[in-house]
Amino acid sequence: MTNLLSIITFLPIVAAGILALFLRGDDAASQKNAKWLALIATSATFLVSLFLLSGFEPANTGFQFVEDHAWIMGLRYKMGVDGISVLFIMLTTFLMPLTILSCWDVKMRVKEYMIAFLVLEGLMIGVFAALDLILFYLFFEAGLIPMFLIIGIWGGKNRIYASFKFFLYTFIGSVLMLVAMIAMARTAGTTDIAQLLAFDFPSETMAFMGFSIVGGMQTLLFLAFFASFAVKMPMWPVHTWLPDAHVQAPTAGSVVLAAVLLKMGGYGFLRFSLPMFPVASDLLQGIVLWMSAIAIVYTSLVALAQSDMKKLIAYSSVAHMGYVTMGIFAANQQGLDGAIFQMLSHGFISGALFLCVGVIYDRMHTREIDAYGGLVNRMPVYALVFMFFTMANVGLPGTSGFVGEFLTLMGTFHANTWVAFVAATGVILSAAYALWLYRRVTMGALIKESLRTITDMTPRERWIFAPLIAMTLILGVYPRLVTDITGPSVQALLVNYNDALPADAATGDLASATASH
Repeated sequence: MTNLLSIITFLPIVAAGILALFLRGDDAASQKNAKWLALIATSATFLVSLFLLSGFEPANTGFQFVEDHAWIMGLRYKMGVDGISVLFIMLTTFLMPLTILSCWDVKMRVKEYMIAFLVLEGLMIGVFAALDLILFYLFFEAGLIPMFLIIGIWGGKNRIYASFKFFLYTFIGSVLMLVAMIAMARTAGTTDIAQLLAFDFPSETMAFMGFSIVGGMQTLLFLAFFASFAVKMPMWPVHTWLPDAHVQAPTAGSVVLAAVLLKMGGYGFLRFSLPMFPVASDLLQGIVLWMSAIAIVYTSLVALAQSDMKKLIAYSSVAHMGYVTMGIFAANQQGLDGAIFQMLSHGFISGALFLCVGVIYDRMHTREIDAYGGLVNRMPVYALVFMFFTMANVGLPGTSGFVGEFLTLMGTFHANTWVAFVAATGVILSAAYALWLYRRVTMGALIKESLRTITDMTPRERWIFAPLIAMTLILGVYPRLVTDITGPSVQALLVNYNDALPADAATGDLASATASH
C-alpha cells in the first residue's frame, strides 16, 4: 500500500475535519454521533496500521515505507519507520480506540472533545514517522495544542494553571531544540534525518561564551535536544508539570499523556541524541544515569506521601521513565532493548491504571484515597483488574512490567554498577506505594456509607480493559514479539555509536551490540 504512513497519520485528522464541518448541534443524538465517528476513525486507523506491522521487515535496519515528496521552501515531506519507531505507532493506534471508549460518558462539548483527540492521534503518529527535522518539530510541537485544550477545557478545578504549566514547560525546552536543528541544518546542509544520522558533527573541544566545551558542537547540540526531551519524558528535576497535568486532566487525557506523549522524549533520545551526538552522549552518560537513578528513588518516595490517586500514579510514571533514560544511556543492547520495551509496557500499564482511577471517579467524583476502602465487597471485578495492573506496575514476573525493568537494570549494571544498585531499590519502593494504594482503596470492610451503593464495572468498561490485560500478559510471557522487531535496529544503532567514539573513550559494550540478541 503506497503512502501507508500518510494514510495512518492523516486518517484521524481527516475524521476530525469531517466532524468539525458536518456535525452540528449539541443534543444527545449529535453527541452520540460524534463519539461513534471518533471510535470508527480510531479503529480504522488501527486496522490500517496492522498493514504497516505485517509488511515490516525487522532484519532490514534501514527506514521502510519511506515517502519522500517536495514540500515548501525547499523542505521535504519525508516519512518512514524502522524497528525503533514502528512499535510506537502501533502503541498509539492500539490505545486510541480504547481511549475514545473511555470518554463515552462525557457530556460537555463532546464534538470538540473528540476532535481534540483525533487531531492529537494524527500528530503523535507523525512524530514517530517523520524523517525530516522540520517536519518532526512541527508534529512534536503541534501535539501540545490539543493536549493543552483537553486539560484546559475538560480538566479539573485548577485546569488553567495545569494546562499553562504543561504548555510552558514543554514549549520552552523545545525552543532550544529548534535552535539546535537550525544549526544542524546549516552544518550538514540538510534536514533529512537519515542523512544526519550518517553525518559526523564536530566533537573537538571548542570555546563558547568564554567556556571551554569538551565535545564541542556535539555537546551543545546534545544539551539543546536534552532540554526538550528531558522535559517531555519527564526527567527529574524538570518533572513537576506532570503531576499537576495528570491530576487536572480528564481520564482520557491522562491515559494519552502517560501512555504515548511521554514516550516522545524517550523516542527523541533514541532517534537523535545517541546516534547523532555519540561523543557528547558518552561524555554525559554518567550524569544522565545518576539523574535517572535519583528520579527513580526520589519520585517513588514522593509517591508514598500522596493522598490523590492520580498524583500517586503520576509520580510512579516519572519513576518508570527513569528506568527508560537509564537503559538508553547505558548504551548497550540490553539497556536499549529494555528501554523500548519499558516504554511500550508502560503505555499499557499506566494507561490502564489511570482508567482504573477513572472508573471509580465517574461513580464517586473524588480521587482522594481516604474516600475509599473495601471496594472488593461491592466491585469484585474491578478489584481483580486493579490488582492485576498494580502487580504489573510493580514488575511481577509474567507481566510486561517485569521484562522492561529487568532488561534496563541488566544493561545499567554493565555500564555502572552503583547506579544499577541504587535504581534497584526503586523496585522495592514501587511495591510499597502500589500495594499501599491498592490496600487502602479495595481491601478491608466497606464502612463508608457513600460506597454502599457503588456498582461494579459495566460491560463497556470490561471491554476496554480486556485488550490491555491481554497485551500485558502476552508481552510478559513472550517478549520476543517486541525484541525481535527492535533488536536489529538497536544493534545497528549501537555499532554506529561505538564506531563513532574515540578508541580511548568507547564505553559501550561493542560485543553485546554485535552479538545475537
